[in-house]
This record gives sequence, C-alpha cells and structure tokens, in this order.
Amino acid sequence: MPIASLRNFTVPIAGAQASTTQGLLMPKLKYRFRVTMDGFGVAGAPTTELTKQVINATRPDVTFQQIDLPVYNSTVKILGKHTWADAKITLRDDASGVVSRKVGEQLQKQFDFFEQASAQSAIDYKFRMRVEVLDGGNGGFEPVTLESFEFLGCFIKQATYAQGDYSSNEIMDIALTITYDNAIQLEAPGGAASGVGVNVGRVVRPANAQGLSTGG
Repeated sequence: MPIASLRNFTVPIAGAQASTTQGLLMPKLKYRFRVTMDGFGVAGAPTTELTKQVINATRPDVTFQQIDLPVYNSTVKILGKHTWADAKITLRDDASGVVSRKVGEQLQKQFDFFEQASAQSAIDYKFRMRVEVLDGGNGGFEPVTLESFEFLGCFIKQATYAQGDYSSNEIMDIALTITYDNAIQLEAPGGAASGVGVNVGRVVRPANAQGLSTGG
C-alpha cells in the first residue's frame, strides 16, 4: 500500500481549509504525563518522590453557572460565575514512608492536629500543582512538554489512606482530593500561555452581532 494513501486515514475536509499533506494528528496519550508540586509540605524539602509515585491525576474541570433571563415568549441564557471542580490525584504509598510523610506534612501545614492550631493565613499552606502532558521522551531523549496545566491556590480537601485487606493483592495508595482557586494552561512550565489563560483580549461584539446588546 503506498504511503501516500495514509493521508486518507482521517475525515475529509472540503474547501479552503482542506490540506493535501495533513493526515490524522497524533493524540496525546493518557500515560504520558508528569505531576509536580511546589510548596507542598515542609518548606525546602524535595517533592520528587511524589512525582515518581503518582498513579493517576486529573486535568482541570470547569463549569459555568447559567443565568436565565425570561423574556416575552422565551428565555435568554447568559454566563454566570464559573466553578473549578476538585482535582484528584492518587499516590502509591511507598514502603519507605516518604509519600505518607509528605502528605502528612501538608495536612499539618493546613491544620496542626496535635496542638489543634490552624494556620494564620491561607498563604501559609496553599501550594501549586502542575500536570504536564509529555511526548514520551526519556533517558537520553529529554521529554518535551506538550502542555502544562497549572493549578493555583491549592490545598488538600480530602486525604484517603487505602485500607488493609488480607484477601487483596493490590498496593496501598493515598487518594487526594485537591481544591484550588484557578487553573491556567501553558505551552510548558514557565512558558507562554496557551488555551485556558491566554490573552485573547476583551471580546467586543461586532455591529451586526446577534444576542444581548449593551445598547445603541
């Protein structure tokens, strides 16, 4: 089969946007990712062991509230405030206890369970979490970050330590539910904004636009 025929393994597009050289684009793969955390646990202590023990992690999930404006014979719908859904991350609970200790340090920052004392300010315990989608590089081939989601203003909302079970062959893990204030999408850590968070300018409707108007 001629290689050129592989260009046909996609949905045909007619018109000016059609391409004679572009076939199906390579998708991002779920298992090619990396999670890092800044400001998690005790200050100055490395969090690289957390990165190595990640089992799964979610990307952002945003929902817009809907405002209904009843009018003559129907209803107009407009955007209300948005809400970021909690992020989920599962970590392997290693035999050395490093992961368990790091999670415990972060929980203690949020609230001192021994002294029953809380943090003075939210900035004292919040951290940043980064979920990078990678291209599969490793070893002598440095991985390329395809996108980086930055979760800002994070804290642990729930920590679930897996139970013991004599009848199970599964590993023990620690499941974290993480709430956060905002999320932005970057081309790479510290790179340019791409997608969520990119500056598209404040949208102003053209003169012939349909929908609600500011008047005039």
